[in-house]
Amino acid sequence: MHTGSRPVLVAVVFAGLAATALAQSRLTAETLAQLHRVGELALSPDGQHLLYTVRTPDLAQNRSAAAVWVLPTAPGASATELGAASSPGWRSASSYSVVQGGKLVTRSLTTDEVLELPLPAGAGNLAWAPGGAHVSFTQSVAIDPPVTAAHPDLPKANARAYDDLMVRHWDSWRDGSYSHLFVQPADGGAPRDLLPGERVHTPLPPFGGGEQIAWSPDGKELCYTARRVPNPEASTDSSLWAVPVGGGPARNLTPGMPGYDQDPSYSPDGRWIAFASMARPGFEADKLRLMLHERATGKNVELLPDFDASAHELRWTADGARLFFTVETEGTTQVYTTTVAAPKAVPVTNGQHALSGLQVAPDGATLYALRATMLRPNEVVRIDAATGAITPLSDHNGAVFAGLQLPTCEPEWFPATDGKQVHSWILKPPGFDPRKRYPFVLFCQGGPQSMVGQSFSFRWSFHLMAAKGYVVAGVNRRGLPGFGQAWNDQISRDWGGQAMRDLLSVTDAMQARPYVDTARSAAVGASFGGFTVYWLMGNAGDRFAAMISHCGVFNLESMYLATEELFFVDWDLGGPYWQSPEVAAGYQKHSPHRYVQNWKTPLLVIHGEKDYRVPYDQGLQAFTAAQSQGVPSRLLTFPHEGHWILQAQNGVLWQREFFAWLDRWCGEGKVK
Repeated sequence: MHTGSRPVLVAVVFAGLAATALAQSRLTAETLAQLHRVGELALSPDGQHLLYTVRTPDLAQNRSAAAVWVLPTAPGASATELGAASSPGWRSASSYSVVQGGKLVTRSLTTDEVLELPLPAGAGNLAWAPGGAHVSFTQSVAIDPPVTAAHPDLPKANARAYDDLMVRHWDSWRDGSYSHLFVQPADGGAPRDLLPGERVHTPLPPFGGGEQIAWSPDGKELCYTARRVPNPEASTDSSLWAVPVGGGPARNLTPGMPGYDQDPSYSPDGRWIAFASMARPGFEADKLRLMLHERATGKNVELLPDFDASAHELRWTADGARLFFTVETEGTTQVYTTTVAAPKAVPVTNGQHALSGLQVAPDGATLYALRATMLRPNEVVRIDAATGAITPLSDHNGAVFAGLQLPTCEPEWFPATDGKQVHSWILKPPGFDPRKRYPFVLFCQGGPQSMVGQSFSFRWSFHLMAAKGYVVAGVNRRGLPGFGQAWNDQISRDWGGQAMRDLLSVTDAMQARPYVDTARSAAVGASFGGFTVYWLMGNAGDRFAAMISHCGVFNLESMYLATEELFFVDWDLGGPYWQSPEVAAGYQKHSPHRYVQNWKTPLLVIHGEKDYRVPYDQGLQAFTAAQSQGVPSRLLTFPHEGHWILQAQNGVLWQREFFAWLDRWCGEGKVK
């Protein structure tokens, strides 16, 4: 652990909070929904100023508004709000840009100069070329005409038609448009489409952003991530493509690499492009290798072949000698570094947090990032690259948290059935008294390959669960990153196997503790976590008094035929269930719908009707199975939400229904 004055100060602050805990309140769903959300860090080229956004929800209006703040990086400086805007960036060391009113507005820090460029509707992922002569952005371009265009005599017809399998994705039906990369001169000339007429997306939908596009240091070339394959629903084969700023044919920089290649980052001298790459085709959760593309030779090499973790957010120092990156490790996200000349992954930071949004000062001695924990959302911090010492620079939710009693959150390791150890985060309510007995919540993680880490969730808020009086276990069961690739891989084709035994091992250990009320235990989860809840309904005996499944997979066979990214089910389930007797047996063994005859536990089913990743009929099937057997159950659907609940008031309703169900079956005085 890194030492210094800051950890002592934090300890003093928390000691002061503990002393006044009796006079404080606890987090509520309504307060959670109105917390400020800090993000979008952008460091000036000279390292003297930092831009970031603060998004403030308006619960009454069911929306949020973003403002951009600027923070001088000199010690002791204070941040200043620049006004309502989004997408902060830097044209030069002395001029910044934001998006306001449909325009890209660039202002000087030292003069009154203002440049305004109109933006097309839906423009995003804006980035200035080095030197500021051009700006790039992405925009949706309509290429495929709708089927109704062929029938002009039927003006009121409403239909869709498709000739391939990618008919919808996550929360939207394919509409014949594609996200393309554009370049526009700063003097206001016409924007140029760098993928003209192509049925290709950049960045990759649905989660790709500006990190998948990069300018060369001389401003003459862009490198972007795209998947040019005939069957995108069945392939993870994305590549890096380089295209001149003036347009023309794109060059594939990663031929023969069949997995995800993404997130290019040019070295300042232009010699290298660092990028992240997955080796195995069709596996969306493979290790992200830190790769270097040598531009002169076209050669691609792995920089850290023996490093057993994924590298994210690749950032160069100004001299091009060193890279910083973030790594998920044992339930936390830390900053690491390596040199190009002597490659070795070296941790920079340590501690119980998740760091993201990494920015590197030109001298490489100072880093800036967002820091979150399970108890508090992102705030801006400074990191000393030599010592790892972290200094908070913002505290936009400080006034709220100063008035809250805080839960405790500690890591623990539990023995698994195969002799290995399972990491878990154990949260206890504010004012925890080991002489009392508390209800217990087992949190079942989704993904399935997505670490239970020290980040702050506005939906699955461990802080809020603990504030409501529950002891919570967030289990890093088999199949999660941060514990080596072998641990991560072990979930595939074994959904109902060792991962479930890991969860039950932690459950049994927690229920054996005197402060846990076994009769008031619940299991909750979303996506694969929702699958887990359905699985436990039929295979966990009488361990639980209540279950909540959000957007969970229930029937593996119907899931295969209705989901959209077939590469996921092809890898994790072994292919379609008719492929072979062995694959069919796996579907039968692991599908929760095969065990509904054992269901007895009260079940809340939640689903978004625009969820096309795990189609909402999965929830309907589970609800029917419960209702037809007389199992106490409730169905909660959101007609305009997808895999996540994103609208502010829907989020509060979600929390109220969630805790109403928990309290009904696990509340004070409730017995099985």
